[in-house]
Amino acid sequence: MSYERGWQAIHLEMSDRIPHTEYISHRQFIQKVTGFDPENPAEGHQVGPALARALDLDFIWSNYGRDWGLPHADMGRAKFYDSETPWHSSYPFHSVEEVLAFDPLKAAKLPSMEELTADVRRSWENGQKAYPEAVFPGGFYNTVFMWHILTFGWDLFMEAAMFDPDRFEKVMDAFVEMSMMVVQAHIKAEVPVFLCHDDIVWASGTVFSPEWMRRYVFPRLTRLLTPLREAGIKVLFCSDGNFTEYIDDLAEAGAEGFIFEPMTDLEYIVRRYGQTHVIIGNIDSRILQFKKPKEIRAEVKRCADLGRDCPGYFFAVGNHIPYVVPIPSIECYLEACQEFGKR
Repeated sequence: MSYERGWQAIHLEMSDRIPHTEYISHRQFIQKVTGFDPENPAEGHQVGPALARALDLDFIWSNYGRDWGLPHADMGRAKFYDSETPWHSSYPFHSVEEVLAFDPLKAAKLPSMEELTADVRRSWENGQKAYPEAVFPGGFYNTVFMWHILTFGWDLFMEAAMFDPDRFEKVMDAFVEMSMMVVQAHIKAEVPVFLCHDDIVWASGTVFSPEWMRRYVFPRLTRLLTPLREAGIKVLFCSDGNFTEYIDDLAEAGAEGFIFEPMTDLEYIVRRYGQTHVIIGNIDSRILQFKKPKEIRAEVKRCADLGRDCPGYFFAVGNHIPYVVPIPSIECYLEACQEFGKR
């Protein structure tokens, strides 16, 4: 694990090998390489740092989080372990009118800027202490788009946004004010890297029309990212799904790096932004799950060949490595990263 290697890549300096980050929710693999059980509450806090050391990771996917005291749409989740029980969905809003009448700023438990700044700084320092040999960022999960998914659920979010765009825009602006508080806290806390997460698309591509996105989402994202850039904080943008259509919009909004799944076009990003932006991911977890070692190695080589001459490229399986991937396939993948990651 190399803080220097990760730091070099984030600042577009060519390191000795392609750096690596990973997101893993594979209980058996984690137990095998760390000796800790992520399902055991007494051991949970040791899992992440131990796994990062074992895999020699250079960057840790993380961002700042807190309880804002808002209603929360719990839409269920994928099943990660055989030992888990079913997860039931719940939705706190029941109509478009309820969504349009909602004022996040009145409903939220808002901290003072002093309290928020101290909490952001504390969270980042604790992360650096836990992962001293890797770059640990700050950042925010909700940003612009995610607030609405997490608060209202997909259906009511989309219905309200289309039914009365003018009223919904006021809801958006209130959420953006809360995101701006987090941005300002990061600036005051002098956190050097900001991981901006916003799941703005699906696997099939855009959810709303490009015209809607360019009118309502990207200007607000620009508003949030501009002060971070002006403060010299590196901004990395992360989204699930296929956001190839919006790569240029995100770069224009201020993203200095992209973290993405295999649906987003790595070749396009390398061609347009390979020398100017951080690039993280694109290795396909489906190949690890279903294919043979020869094909896994070819997938790593594909990404290595595209990213090797890009100073900010990191190996990573897009989204994460779930429990359904065979352990020998994970081991094959990691060995291929070592082999093909040499510069």
